[in-house]
Amino acid sequence: MNQNRSVRQNGGPPGPISGSGSTVDELLITSTFGTLLSVVYLVGVSGNVYTLVVMCHSIRLATSMYISIINLALADLLYLSTIPFVVCTYFLKDWYFGDAGCRILLSLDLITMHASIFTLTVMCTERYLAVTNPLDTVRRSKSYRKALAWGVWLLSLVLSVPMMVIVTETTRKAPDGAVKRMCAPTWAPRAYKIYLTVLFGTSIMAPGVIIGYLYTKLARTYLESQRNSSMNTRSKRSPKQKVLVMIFTIVLVFWACFLPFWIWQLFSLYYSRKLGLSSNTRTCINYLVTCLTYSNSCINPFLYTLLTKNYREYLKNRHRSFYRYTSSFKQRTPSLYSCGKSQSSSNQFEFNSEMLVMGTLQGQ
Repeated sequence: MNQNRSVRQNGGPPGPISGSGSTVDELLITSTFGTLLSVVYLVGVSGNVYTLVVMCHSIRLATSMYISIINLALADLLYLSTIPFVVCTYFLKDWYFGDAGCRILLSLDLITMHASIFTLTVMCTERYLAVTNPLDTVRRSKSYRKALAWGVWLLSLVLSVPMMVIVTETTRKAPDGAVKRMCAPTWAPRAYKIYLTVLFGTSIMAPGVIIGYLYTKLARTYLESQRNSSMNTRSKRSPKQKVLVMIFTIVLVFWACFLPFWIWQLFSLYYSRKLGLSSNTRTCINYLVTCLTYSNSCINPFLYTLLTKNYREYLKNRHRSFYRYTSSFKQRTPSLYSCGKSQSSSNQFEFNSEMLVMGTLQGQ
Protein backbone atom coordinates (compact mmCIF):
# COMPACT_ATOMS: atom_id res chain seq x y z
CA MET A 1 0.00 0.00 0.00
CA ASN A 2 1.03 3.62 -0.11
CA GLN A 3 2.18 6.00 2.56
CA ASN A 4 -1.21 6.67 4.06
CA ARG A 5 -1.55 4.27 6.96
CA SER A 6 1.66 5.46 8.57
CA VAL A 7 4.96 4.19 7.29
CA ARG A 8 3.66 0.75 7.06
CA GLN A 9 2.43 0.33 3.52
CA ASN A 10 5.18 0.81 0.98
CA GLY A 11 6.74 4.14 1.41
CA GLY A 12 7.60 5.03 4.96
CA PRO A 13 7.02 8.43 6.48
CA PRO A 14 6.07 11.19 4.12
CA GLY A 15 8.88 13.50 3.17
CA PRO A 16 8.85 17.29 3.38
CA ILE A 17 6.00 18.98 1.59
CA SER A 18 7.17 21.02 -1.32
CA GLY A 19 6.02 24.46 -2.20
CA SER A 20 5.99 27.86 -0.53
CA GLY A 21 5.73 27.77 3.20
CA SER A 22 6.38 24.03 3.08
CA THR A 23 7.72 23.84 6.63
CA VAL A 24 4.75 25.71 8.06
CA ASP A 25 2.27 23.69 5.99
CA GLU A 26 3.93 20.45 6.98
CA LEU A 27 3.89 21.34 10.67
CA LEU A 28 0.25 22.45 10.51
CA ILE A 29 -0.93 19.32 8.70
CA THR A 30 1.10 16.97 10.90
CA SER A 31 -0.07 18.67 14.11
CA THR A 32 -3.71 18.55 13.03
CA PHE A 33 -3.40 14.93 12.02
CA GLY A 34 -1.59 13.96 15.26
CA THR A 35 -4.14 15.76 17.44
CA LEU A 36 -7.09 14.23 15.64
CA LEU A 37 -5.66 10.73 15.86
CA SER A 38 -4.85 11.21 19.55
CA VAL A 39 -8.48 12.12 20.26
CA VAL A 40 -9.65 9.11 18.23
CA TYR A 41 -7.26 6.92 20.21
CA LEU A 42 -8.50 8.11 23.63
CA VAL A 43 -12.19 7.93 22.75
CA GLY A 44 -11.89 4.65 20.86
CA VAL A 45 -9.85 2.83 23.50
CA SER A 46 -12.16 4.01 26.30
CA GLY A 47 -15.27 2.98 24.39
CA ASN A 48 -13.97 -0.44 23.38
CA VAL A 49 -12.62 -1.23 26.86
CA TYR A 50 -16.03 -0.33 28.27
CA THR A 51 -17.66 -2.59 25.65
CA LEU A 52 -15.40 -5.50 26.59
CA VAL A 53 -16.13 -5.06 30.30
CA VAL A 54 -19.89 -5.02 29.72
CA MET A 55 -19.78 -7.94 27.29
CA CYS A 56 -17.58 -10.09 29.54
CA HIS A 57 -20.10 -9.43 32.31
CA SER A 58 -22.82 -10.74 29.99
CA ILE A 59 -20.82 -13.62 28.54
CA ARG A 60 -22.84 -16.05 30.63
CA LEU A 61 -25.44 -15.69 27.90
CA ALA A 62 -22.81 -16.96 25.46
CA THR A 63 -24.98 -16.13 22.46
CA SER A 64 -23.39 -15.57 19.09
CA MET A 65 -24.23 -11.87 19.30
CA TYR A 66 -22.24 -11.27 22.47
CA ILE A 67 -19.27 -13.33 21.27
CA SER A 68 -19.25 -11.41 17.98
CA ILE A 69 -19.30 -8.04 19.72
CA ILE A 70 -16.35 -9.11 21.89
CA ASN A 71 -14.50 -10.05 18.70
CA LEU A 72 -15.29 -6.69 17.13
CA ALA A 73 -14.19 -4.74 20.21
CA LEU A 74 -10.93 -6.72 20.41
CA ALA A 75 -10.22 -6.04 16.74
CA ASP A 76 -10.89 -2.34 17.25
CA LEU A 77 -8.60 -2.20 20.29
CA LEU A 78 -5.76 -3.93 18.44
CA TYR A 79 -6.18 -1.59 15.51
CA LEU A 80 -6.21 1.50 17.73
CA SER A 81 -3.06 0.28 19.48
CA THR A 82 -1.08 1.16 16.34
CA ILE A 83 -1.98 4.86 16.54
CA PRO A 84 0.93 5.85 18.86
CA PHE A 85 3.38 4.35 16.35
CA VAL A 86 1.70 6.20 13.48
CA VAL A 87 1.75 9.57 15.26
CA CYS A 88 5.34 9.10 16.40
CA THR A 89 6.48 8.24 12.88
CA TYR A 90 4.76 11.19 11.23
CA PHE A 91 6.16 13.67 13.73
CA LEU A 92 9.72 12.28 13.70
CA LYS A 93 9.73 11.54 9.95
CA ASP A 94 11.57 8.29 10.58
CA TRP A 95 10.91 4.67 11.58
CA TYR A 96 12.31 3.69 14.97
CA PHE A 97 10.65 0.31 15.54
CA GLY A 98 12.86 -1.99 13.52
CA ASP A 99 12.20 -4.70 10.97
CA ALA A 100 10.01 -6.67 13.40
CA GLY A 101 7.90 -3.56 13.98
CA CYS A 102 7.32 -3.26 10.22
CA ARG A 103 6.11 -6.82 9.93
CA ILE A 104 3.98 -6.82 13.09
CA LEU A 105 2.25 -3.46 12.61
CA LEU A 106 1.54 -3.93 8.90
CA SER A 107 0.10 -7.39 9.41
CA LEU A 108 -1.86 -6.20 12.45
CA ASP A 109 -3.63 -3.71 10.19
CA LEU A 110 -4.76 -6.47 7.88
CA ILE A 111 -5.64 -8.93 10.64
CA THR A 112 -7.91 -6.51 12.49
CA MET A 113 -9.53 -5.21 9.31
CA HIS A 114 -10.38 -8.72 8.10
CA ALA A 115 -11.40 -9.91 11.57
CA SER A 116 -13.91 -7.04 11.78
CA ILE A 117 -15.57 -7.58 8.41
CA PHE A 118 -15.53 -11.38 8.73
CA THR A 119 -17.17 -11.11 12.16
CA LEU A 120 -19.81 -8.78 10.74
CA THR A 121 -20.43 -11.29 7.95
CA VAL A 122 -20.85 -14.05 10.53
CA MET A 123 -23.28 -11.87 12.50
CA CYS A 124 -25.36 -11.25 9.39
CA THR A 125 -25.35 -14.95 8.57
CA GLU A 126 -26.38 -15.85 12.14
CA ARG A 127 -29.25 -13.38 12.07
CA TYR A 128 -30.36 -14.68 8.68
CA LEU A 129 -30.37 -18.27 9.94
CA ALA A 130 -32.14 -17.20 13.15
CA VAL A 131 -34.99 -15.88 11.02
CA THR A 132 -35.14 -18.58 8.36
CA ASN A 133 -34.15 -21.64 10.42
CA PRO A 134 -34.25 -20.83 14.14
CA LEU A 135 -34.32 -24.44 15.34
CA ASP A 136 -30.92 -25.25 13.86
CA THR A 137 -29.51 -21.95 15.12
CA VAL A 138 -30.34 -22.46 18.80
CA ARG A 139 -29.07 -26.02 18.80
CA ARG A 140 -25.54 -24.84 18.15
CA SER A 141 -23.37 -25.16 21.22
CA LYS A 142 -21.11 -22.61 22.87
CA SER A 143 -18.12 -24.56 21.60
CA TYR A 144 -19.34 -24.14 18.04
CA ARG A 145 -19.67 -20.38 18.47
CA LYS A 146 -16.24 -20.04 20.02
CA ALA A 147 -14.69 -22.24 17.32
CA LEU A 148 -16.30 -20.00 14.69
CA ALA A 149 -14.79 -16.94 16.37
CA TRP A 150 -11.34 -18.54 16.41
CA GLY A 151 -11.80 -19.48 12.77
CA VAL A 152 -12.40 -15.83 11.88
CA TRP A 153 -9.12 -14.80 13.49
CA LEU A 154 -7.23 -17.70 11.92
CA LEU A 155 -8.45 -16.84 8.42
CA SER A 156 -7.54 -13.19 9.00
CA LEU A 157 -4.07 -14.25 10.08
CA VAL A 158 -3.59 -16.43 7.00
CA LEU A 159 -4.49 -13.54 4.69
CA SER A 160 -1.95 -11.29 6.42
CA VAL A 161 0.96 -13.77 6.33
CA PRO A 162 2.21 -12.55 2.91
CA MET A 163 2.42 -9.02 4.33
CA MET A 164 4.58 -10.29 7.18
CA VAL A 165 6.90 -11.85 4.60
CA ILE A 166 7.16 -9.15 1.96
CA VAL A 167 7.72 -6.03 4.07
CA THR A 168 11.04 -5.14 5.58
CA GLU A 169 12.83 -2.14 7.01
CA THR A 170 14.85 -0.29 4.38
CA THR A 171 16.73 3.00 4.23
CA ARG A 172 16.75 5.85 1.76
CA LYS A 173 18.54 9.16 1.50
CA ALA A 174 16.37 12.24 1.96
CA PRO A 175 16.87 15.38 -0.17
CA ASP A 176 18.71 17.02 2.73
CA GLY A 177 21.19 14.13 2.84
CA ALA A 178 19.81 12.47 5.97
CA VAL A 179 19.27 8.71 5.97
CA LYS A 180 15.64 7.78 6.64
CA ARG A 181 14.31 4.35 7.57
CA MET A 182 11.01 3.06 6.25
CA CYS A 183 8.96 -0.08 5.69
CA ALA A 184 8.71 -1.21 2.07
CA PRO A 185 7.61 -4.38 0.22
CA THR A 186 10.22 -6.63 -1.32
CA TRP A 187 7.95 -8.15 -3.98
CA ALA A 188 7.92 -6.98 -7.57
CA PRO A 189 5.40 -4.18 -8.24
CA ARG A 190 3.13 -6.46 -10.26
CA ALA A 191 2.97 -9.15 -7.55
CA TYR A 192 2.35 -6.47 -4.92
CA LYS A 193 -0.52 -5.02 -6.95
CA ILE A 194 -2.11 -8.45 -7.31
CA TYR A 195 -1.82 -9.09 -3.57
CA LEU A 196 -3.44 -5.76 -2.66
CA THR A 197 -6.21 -6.39 -5.19
CA VAL A 198 -6.88 -9.76 -3.55
CA LEU A 199 -7.00 -8.06 -0.13
CA PHE A 200 -9.53 -5.56 -1.50
CA GLY A 201 -11.65 -8.49 -2.63
CA THR A 202 -11.44 -10.32 0.72
CA SER A 203 -12.04 -7.26 2.89
CA ILE A 204 -14.61 -5.32 0.84
CA MET A 205 -15.99 -7.07 -2.24
CA ALA A 206 -16.64 -10.65 -1.09
CA PRO A 207 -18.13 -9.72 2.34
CA GLY A 208 -20.17 -7.02 0.60
CA VAL A 209 -21.70 -9.50 -1.83
CA ILE A 210 -22.52 -11.98 0.96
CA ILE A 211 -24.01 -9.37 3.29
CA GLY A 212 -25.95 -7.73 0.47
CA TYR A 213 -27.42 -11.08 -0.55
CA LEU A 214 -28.40 -11.99 3.04
CA TYR A 215 -30.06 -8.64 3.73
CA THR A 216 -31.90 -8.77 0.43
CA LYS A 217 -33.33 -12.15 1.44
CA LEU A 218 -34.17 -10.84 4.91
CA ALA A 219 -35.88 -7.79 3.47
CA ARG A 220 -38.07 -10.02 1.30
CA THR A 221 -38.89 -12.22 4.30
CA TYR A 222 -40.00 -9.25 6.38
CA LEU A 223 -41.96 -7.71 3.54
CA GLU A 224 -43.84 -10.96 3.10
CA SER A 225 -44.47 -11.19 6.83
CA GLN A 226 -45.82 -7.62 6.82
CA ARG A 227 -48.17 -8.41 3.95
CA ASN A 228 -49.46 -11.49 5.75
CA SER A 229 -49.77 -9.83 9.13
CA SER A 230 -53.17 -9.05 10.61
CA MET A 231 -54.61 -5.56 10.72
CA ASN A 232 -54.00 -5.20 14.48
CA THR A 233 -50.26 -5.80 14.16
CA ARG A 234 -48.25 -3.00 15.69
CA SER A 235 -46.59 -0.71 13.17
CA LYS A 236 -43.63 -0.14 15.49
CA ARG A 237 -40.45 -1.95 14.42
CA SER A 238 -39.87 -5.07 16.50
CA PRO A 239 -36.70 -5.52 18.58
CA LYS A 240 -35.53 -8.30 16.26
CA GLN A 241 -35.81 -5.93 13.30
CA LYS A 242 -33.88 -3.30 15.25
CA VAL A 243 -31.07 -5.80 15.79
CA LEU A 244 -30.85 -6.44 12.05
CA VAL A 245 -30.90 -2.72 11.29
CA MET A 246 -28.12 -2.03 13.80
CA ILE A 247 -25.92 -4.80 12.41
CA PHE A 248 -26.39 -3.40 8.93
CA THR A 249 -25.56 0.08 10.25
CA ILE A 250 -22.24 -1.19 11.64
CA VAL A 251 -21.50 -2.77 8.26
CA LEU A 252 -22.30 0.48 6.43
CA VAL A 253 -20.06 2.47 8.78
CA PHE A 254 -17.24 0.00 8.12
CA TRP A 255 -17.59 0.44 4.38
CA ALA A 256 -17.88 4.22 4.66
CA CYS A 257 -14.61 4.34 6.62
CA PHE A 258 -12.57 1.78 4.66
CA LEU A 259 -13.83 2.11 1.09
CA PRO A 260 -12.19 5.55 0.51
CA PHE A 261 -8.94 4.09 1.86
CA TRP A 262 -9.05 1.19 -0.60
CA ILE A 263 -10.06 3.40 -3.53
CA TRP A 264 -7.08 5.64 -2.81
CA GLN A 265 -4.79 2.62 -2.50
CA LEU A 266 -5.86 1.11 -5.83
CA PHE A 267 -5.78 4.43 -7.64
CA SER A 268 -2.27 5.07 -6.35
CA LEU A 269 -1.17 1.63 -7.52
CA TYR A 270 -2.79 1.49 -10.94
CA TYR A 271 -3.13 5.15 -11.96
CA SER A 272 -0.39 6.97 -10.04
CA ARG A 273 0.98 8.66 -13.19
CA LYS A 274 -2.47 9.85 -14.29
CA LEU A 275 -3.43 11.46 -11.00
CA GLY A 276 -1.12 14.45 -11.40
CA LEU A 277 -1.45 15.46 -7.75
CA SER A 278 1.05 17.58 -5.90
CA SER A 279 3.00 16.21 -2.95
CA ASN A 280 1.00 18.45 -0.63
CA THR A 281 -2.32 17.13 -1.95
CA ARG A 282 -1.18 13.51 -1.75
CA THR A 283 -0.11 13.96 1.86
CA CYS A 284 -3.44 15.52 2.82
CA ILE A 285 -5.35 12.66 1.19
CA ASN A 286 -3.11 10.15 2.96
CA TYR A 287 -3.83 11.79 6.30
CA LEU A 288 -7.56 12.00 5.59
CA VAL A 289 -8.07 8.34 4.67
CA THR A 290 -5.88 7.28 7.59
CA CYS A 291 -8.04 9.23 10.06
CA LEU A 292 -11.17 7.84 8.41
CA THR A 293 -10.13 4.22 8.90
CA TYR A 294 -9.23 4.78 12.54
CA SER A 295 -12.46 6.67 13.18
CA ASN A 296 -14.36 3.45 12.47
CA SER A 297 -12.93 1.92 15.67
CA CYS A 298 -13.93 5.08 17.53
CA ILE A 299 -17.55 5.09 16.29
CA ASN A 300 -18.17 1.37 16.75
CA PRO A 301 -18.49 1.28 20.58
CA PHE A 302 -21.48 3.63 20.39
CA LEU A 303 -23.11 1.35 17.81
CA TYR A 304 -22.33 -1.72 19.93
CA THR A 305 -24.14 -0.09 22.86
CA LEU A 306 -27.27 0.48 20.76
CA LEU A 307 -27.02 -3.01 19.28
CA THR A 308 -26.78 -4.78 22.64
CA LYS A 309 -29.59 -2.62 24.01
CA ASN A 310 -31.85 -3.70 21.14
CA TYR A 311 -30.68 -7.28 21.45
CA ARG A 312 -31.43 -7.36 25.19
CA GLU A 313 -34.86 -5.91 24.39
CA TYR A 314 -35.37 -8.65 21.83
CA LEU A 315 -34.31 -11.34 24.34
CA LYS A 316 -36.55 -9.84 27.02
CA ASN A 317 -39.58 -9.86 24.73
CA ARG A 318 -38.73 -13.33 23.53
CA HIS A 319 -38.41 -14.65 27.09
CA ARG A 320 -41.62 -12.89 28.15
CA SER A 321 -43.47 -14.57 25.28
CA PHE A 322 -41.91 -17.86 26.24
CA TYR A 323 -43.07 -17.51 29.87
CA ARG A 324 -46.62 -16.77 28.72
CA TYR A 325 -46.44 -19.80 26.45
CA THR A 326 -45.16 -22.14 29.20
CA SER A 327 -47.69 -20.77 31.70
CA SER A 328 -50.60 -21.59 29.44
CA PHE A 329 -49.03 -24.95 28.67
CA LYS A 330 -48.67 -25.66 32.39
CA GLN A 331 -52.37 -25.00 32.95
CA ARG A 332 -53.30 -27.40 30.17
CA THR A 333 -50.87 -30.28 30.89
CA PRO A 334 -49.33 -29.85 34.35
CA SER A 335 -47.80 -33.32 34.51
CA LEU A 336 -46.02 -32.99 31.21
CA TYR A 337 -44.84 -29.48 32.07
CA SER A 338 -43.39 -30.53 35.42
CA CYS A 339 -41.49 -33.34 33.72
CA GLY A 340 -40.05 -30.98 31.14
CA LYS A 341 -39.19 -28.43 33.81
CA SER A 342 -37.06 -30.90 35.73
CA GLN A 343 -34.98 -31.51 32.62
CA SER A 344 -34.69 -27.88 31.56
CA SER A 345 -31.44 -26.00 31.09
CA SER A 346 -30.35 -22.68 29.67
CA ASN A 347 -29.92 -24.22 26.22
CA GLN A 348 -33.35 -25.84 26.39
CA PHE A 349 -34.83 -22.51 27.43
CA GLU A 350 -33.31 -20.79 24.45
CA PHE A 351 -34.38 -23.64 22.18
CA ASN A 352 -38.02 -23.50 23.31
CA SER A 353 -38.19 -19.71 23.10
CA GLU A 354 -36.75 -19.74 19.59
CA MET A 355 -39.38 -22.33 18.66
CA LEU A 356 -41.97 -19.84 19.76
CA VAL A 357 -40.34 -17.07 17.75
CA MET A 358 -40.34 -19.29 14.68
CA GLY A 359 -43.99 -20.07 15.18
CA THR A 360 -44.78 -16.40 15.55
CA LEU A 361 -42.86 -15.52 12.38
CA GLN A 362 -44.46 -18.26 10.36
CA GLY A 363 -47.87 -17.29 11.63
CA GLN A 364 -47.43 -13.75 10.37
